[in-house]
Amino acid sequence: MLLTIKSKLVTTQEQHDQLLRTMVSFNKACNHISEFAYYNRIFSKYQLQKHLYYEIREKFLLSSQLAVRAFGKVAESYKVDKKIFHQFKPHGAVVYDQRILSLKDNIASILTLDGRIKMEIKYRKDQNINNRKGQADLIYKNRKFYLQIVIDQPEAVTVNSEEFLGIDLGIVNIATTSDGKMYSGKKCTEIRQKYSKIKAKLQSAGTYSAKKHLKKISKKERRFKKDTNHIISKDIVQTAKDTNISIALEELTGIRERTTVRKADRDKYFKWAFNELRQFIEYKSKINGVIVRFVNPAYTSKQCSVCGHISGKNRKKQDTFSCQKCGHTENADYNASKNIASRAAINQPIALCSAN
Repeated sequence: MLLTIKSKLVTTQEQHDQLLRTMVSFNKACNHISEFAYYNRIFSKYQLQKHLYYEIREKFLLSSQLAVRAFGKVAESYKVDKKIFHQFKPHGAVVYDQRILSLKDNIASILTLDGRIKMEIKYRKDQNINNRKGQADLIYKNRKFYLQIVIDQPEAVTVNSEEFLGIDLGIVNIATTSDGKMYSGKKCTEIRQKYSKIKAKLQSAGTYSAKKHLKKISKKERRFKKDTNHIISKDIVQTAKDTNISIALEELTGIRERTTVRKADRDKYFKWAFNELRQFIEYKSKINGVIVRFVNPAYTSKQCSVCGHISGKNRKKQDTFSCQKCGHTENADYNASKNIASRAAINQPIALCSAN
């Protein structure tokens, strides 16, 4: 399984400055190549090298392979869109391949404008960077350097189980499992409301400093969401692994288009990264040998997990399910998670139909 990991480089001040100079020069070279490519309508990497190779090396002091990687970065960007001019930020990522970056255990050897430098690289113990595949990106964030590396992470032996842990994703609770565990969304809602108020004030101000602060706040909120999703997904997968059962999730393709929620709830519902949470559960499951099965999400919140009766009247409140046929009553998210688990167990998703 290919996995992208972000590893921190431990640099001295001199090494930090060497990497930064290299990064700035690399992206200046990319802008020079991009300008030529756009105005001459030449987007092939090899054709660009034919016209500019020696000029790029001399003007921006790049080594042969760094120059080649700059041509490659520009050519790749224009594969996406050739209609607009592409400009690269001074601190944009530098692309490194095996010729100009070597990794061994916890030491990285990286080529700069001043030659190769060696430094410590930090990563999780369960991630083997010696299994690196393809290129790596050198990125710069908050005055620190990181390497984004693609590694071949071995998958654990898959345990076949016809018993499933159903996962319902929602608003009040970000996730609820069929064994009764709930991951409350209360703190997430409070954080979202806090950031929403701050961002509204900054947007109304419209000044340069306000826009700068707005960008910082948005990144902070995004990190919070990602961290929360990592914690929840890790716990869910670990539970499934420890109990030797599989995981069942709703197929969420087009969830925004088919979901109807009150106008007041749209902001908090659509702002949570449900797809990211699902992806985290998927890849952590592969690493841990846990099977994930997807089921049709139709009416999981309106179907009784005891008698199977489906009705819109079964769920009159956001957090309470009450079956109009058999009288079964319990938490609505818990009821839905049990439906998801049972559908996965029979491997026969419910047909789309009209619920009364």
